[in-house]
Amino acid sequence: MLDWVWGALALMLVFEGLLPFLSPGAWRRVFEQAMKLSDGQIRFIGLSSMLAGLLLLLFWR
Repeated sequence: MLDWVWGALALMLVFEGLLPFLSPGAWRRVFEQAMKLSDGQIRFIGLSSMLAGLLLLLFWR
């Protein structure tokens, strides 16, 4: 079980690093736009991301 968690974390880090590596300018623009969001909007994005991840985990097989 722990192997899956480390594998998932490693894969997440790879995906998180793709945009800044491939296009630092686009990453900077995305980050600047994110800084303009309210706390409520950021929380909604975080909640949506967590729910999407849980749904993927539940219905993966």
